[in-house]
This record gives sequence, C-alpha cells and structure tokens, in this order.
Amino acid sequence: MSHSRPEGSHSTSSSDSSAGSDWRVRAITPDELPAFHSILGEALLAGDLTEARSELYRGLMEFDRSLAAFDGSQMVGTSIAHSLEMTLPGGPRPVAGLSAVGVWPTHRRRGVLTALMRRQLADIRERGENVAALFASEGAIYGRFGHGPASRAYAVTVPTHEVNLRRDIPRDPALRLRLTTPGDAAKELATVHRTAATHRVGDFQRDERWWKVVLADEPERRGGASAYRCAIAEDDAGPLGYLLYRIANRWTDHGTPDGRLDVAELTATAPAAHALLWEYALTRDLVSTVRAELVAPDDPLLHLVTDPQRIHRQLTNGLWIRLVDVAAALEQRGYAAPVDVVLEVSDTTAPWNAGRWRLTADTEAARCTATDAEPDIRLNVSWLGAAYLGGTALGAYRTAGLLTEETPGAVDRLDTALSRSEQPFCGVIF
Repeated sequence: MSHSRPEGSHSTSSSDSSAGSDWRVRAITPDELPAFHSILGEALLAGDLTEARSELYRGLMEFDRSLAAFDGSQMVGTSIAHSLEMTLPGGPRPVAGLSAVGVWPTHRRRGVLTALMRRQLADIRERGENVAALFASEGAIYGRFGHGPASRAYAVTVPTHEVNLRRDIPRDPALRLRLTTPGDAAKELATVHRTAATHRVGDFQRDERWWKVVLADEPERRGGASAYRCAIAEDDAGPLGYLLYRIANRWTDHGTPDGRLDVAELTATAPAAHALLWEYALTRDLVSTVRAELVAPDDPLLHLVTDPQRIHRQLTNGLWIRLVDVAAALEQRGYAAPVDVVLEVSDTTAPWNAGRWRLTADTEAARCTATDAEPDIRLNVSWLGAAYLGGTALGAYRTAGLLTEETPGAVDRLDTALSRSEQPFCGVIF
C-alpha cells in the first residue's frame, strides 16, 4: 500500500495531425516541458510545480510518449503514457500507464481531449501494448473512451484505542523489526516490492525513477508531519516487508497524547511480516490515530483486527483499464476456469475492436478470434476493461442492464473464468 501522486490520464495515425480533428497533436520537446506543466497545473487545479517536483516528473517522462494538442502555436492539451511492466492475470506484461491529461480551461468541450485520446490510443497500439491503465481524476470522462473501473482502493482511518488485533494473527519468531530511514533502506524496499508486485495484479515494477518519486520528501508535502520513517521486517535471510510512514506529535487540550501515524506504504511478502508491521503501526506509544490514503480492498489489516467495523473506510481512486487490442489482451490473460463464449464488442474510439470475438480459454491457454457466430454476450469495451483484472464482475453490469446476455449463463461462466482470489491493486497513483 502506498500513496504517491506524480501528475495526473487518443486518430488512426501517429503523424503530427489527428485525423478528423481541428487540433494538431504531437510529441513535445524537452524545452516545452514548462508550458506542458503549466497547462496541466491549471487544468487540475494543482498550481505551479516546485523546481524539485518538476525535475522528478521530468525524469519519469518519455518525451516521444508525451503528447500535446495545439491551437495554432498555443499548447492547449496534454497527455503522457508511461511504459510500465504491470502484473496482469497471467503474469507481468507491458502496459501503457496514462497520466497527465489536461485541457486548457478556455478550450474545454471542443474536442481537444478526443484528439489526444485517439492519437495516444493509436500510438499505444502501434507499440504492441494491448492494455492501457490510468487513475481517473474524473471517472465520468474516461468511460467515453473505452476505459472501465477495474479496481478499488480505500483510504482508512484507525482509532487505535478502539481496535484490537486478533490473538491468532500469524507470528514468526525469526522475524525482527529494524527502524531506519528510506535512504538507508532503499535496497531492501526495492527487493521487497519487486517480489510483491510480481504477485499483485495491477501493481507495476518500479525502476530508480519511480522510487525517486515514491520517496520524494519535500517539507511542503508533509502536512505538518515528520519526514519519512521506515520499519523493516526481516529475518536472517533478508527483508520480508517494510512500512514507510510519517508521524505527527499532537496533544489534546487536556494534555493527553493524540499523535498520528500516516502510512505511506506497507508492503510484505509473508503474512507474518504483514501482521508484524501493522502491529507496530497500531501499537506505537502516544499514537491515537493511524491513517493510510491507499489500501487494497483485501488488505490483511481488515482481517487482523477483532472488529473490522472500527476501521473507518472511504472508497478512493482505483485503476481504470482500457483494452487497446481486445483479442490480444484476452489471449495474453490467464483464466481460472474453461470458457467458450462469443462476445459482440462495441468500441467507437478504437474501431478495430468492434465486432464479434470468440474467446476459447482454459487454465493453460486462451484463443480469441473474429467470428460471424451469434453472440452470447453483447457489451461495450469499457465493461471488458472493468472486468479484465478480475476484480469487477460482469454480472453487475447485466443487473444494471448495461450489457445483453443472449445465452443464459454466459455471463456467469465468463465471470468465473475471469475471477481471481486476490483483488487487483496499484499502490502508486501515476
């Protein structure tokens, strides 16, 4: 679990002009980055970036994947794609991580975003990436472009005096805690996360650039709390988990301690390490509140306490998934059960996906081919994106009347094949 907010989400050709659009769309050059950030800051009400934050984001950017829309010589829209290795059902795959989408306020509702999305989608397809992912600042926007809400996350607040850990939480006497700083523990953090991300659908591998963003610790972003601290859970073989956190020293008007511990990220590769780190956070002296902005919906915390209702949860940002190439995306995925189904997919932004596709899959392999057979299910590509990670059931869209089941039981069979025991989750908002 973590929170880190870098910036942030497409024509049939990758040339400078978008077909059918009044707006010229092209990749930016490094000297255009200040204008790019100015557009984005105004569009997202984020204000001006500090010099340090601007340099961090510059390090993340792939300029050939950083697009801007122009009205004459004026830049009026922005969008970028990160080249990610994200864990999908079936294993790590290349995924385009969309971010930094913004339109200059005077040019809203004039097709600028549509031009950017079409160009970007064409570029992603040209690169052979079958899936795109984003965090949506306004979810209503992205369904129009074929993205579906594929995961959930919670912001949690734990009043420590009301919450008790279960007596039977997993224990490992070989484990010990070591307190340190993120800088001194950088290798241990990377080692643990590399293993954890391989098994958590929706997470992606972080290179040095991403770790710089995650661990950036400017004083103006601390909200009155301390600099980052770090707790490592380890045994003689090495690290098995870490807690990245801040603390705030507070007292009530009556002179009693009212400290706060803010969890930035808690990641572990063994149940006992996960339990030990949560126990450390929840039992710190002088701390009455533990907060975490981004927690997986199935985080062990919710099962390690005697009364989960004492943990205050608020639904927050999750991943949206866009199938760039429906057939290839469905073929590269793993399945929990055999399925043979014909899907009629509608897709106005990526017309190459529109049509009927026969998906034949089992737990070993999948095949998805164009067909003229009668469909078992008719649905929009965005609902397939929502279900792709295994965290959203298509049955809910059937109940809502947003897809059509032509063959009784087809949706249930497909949901079973797409399902996973773990919920998808991404710990960094990109």
